[in-house]
Amino acid sequence: MKLLVIGGTGALGGHAAIHMAAQGHDVTVAGRNAPLALTPMAAMPFLQGDYVAGDFTPDRLAGFDWVIFAAGNDPRHVPQGGDFDAFLLKANHEAVPALFAACRDAGVNRAIQLGSFYPQAAPELLADNSYIRSRLAACEGARAQGRPGFDVISVNAPFMVGTVPGLPSAIFAPYMQWAEGHIPIEPYAPTGGTNFMSYRSLSQALEGALLRGEPGKAYLVGDETMSFRAYFQLFFDAACRSVQVEERDAELPLLPDVAIPQGRGNWIDYAPNAVEVALLGYRRNDIAAAVREIADQFGQVRA
Repeated sequence: MKLLVIGGTGALGGHAAIHMAAQGHDVTVAGRNAPLALTPMAAMPFLQGDYVAGDFTPDRLAGFDWVIFAAGNDPRHVPQGGDFDAFLLKANHEAVPALFAACRDAGVNRAIQLGSFYPQAAPELLADNSYIRSRLAACEGARAQGRPGFDVISVNAPFMVGTVPGLPSAIFAPYMQWAEGHIPIEPYAPTGGTNFMSYRSLSQALEGALLRGEPGKAYLVGDETMSFRAYFQLFFDAACRSVQVEERDAELPLLPDVAIPQGRGNWIDYAPNAVEVALLGYRRNDIAAAVREIADQFGQVRA
């Protein structure tokens, strides 16, 4: 199939693009900026555009059979000094449904909206968190554009763990530097935990959704629920250091409290639906392997 991955120059979209190309699909990546030269995505056709600005019009989307949308905006993308809620309204409430309407008008057969797990896994957070409300609006607004002949499916993912060859990471490179002793922060983790999923498992789930997903369905995907202590211990183990990560009721600079919407000390604990895991065809128990890949790419000591 001829597939467009919007957000395919980044981490999750890039991994999905690489995976789908390996399955024999004709993959084009799209984003605000061209893919980095050292990444596999640099060898793929590139379509430049910003979905928030409405760049992906039906005429530019014509000819694609499938679309994966992996370019959602979060607090990191708000312009400095910008109105956070106004930005979310434009980017998630308005621009995402408009993009999927453009896909429909272009004759795309099937489109996947890659979203966040919070609205399904922790709906109690919706009342007090405008970002999570905006992710729900994107999920519902995208699927509302579905019609006979145009299937829209949401895949809602938890904390993601993984790497793309040649792509820097502002999250995982510092984790490895810390685990190897190059960042002077004591080895501790905040209390609480969440569900984690590897890039590889997510790419498999996205492929499964394109091939077998039920039109109009929102799939809550995930892999392992772990404490933050157990999660960070994997990085120290991959760094080959005999260090035991402690659990503290304290903010960790590498995982600030703002990045834990359920609140430090709390959990988002669920097991993905076994029937849906089988339908989408993604692997489980892959977090330790994903951390080892991160160590291979960003660490100075190989596990």
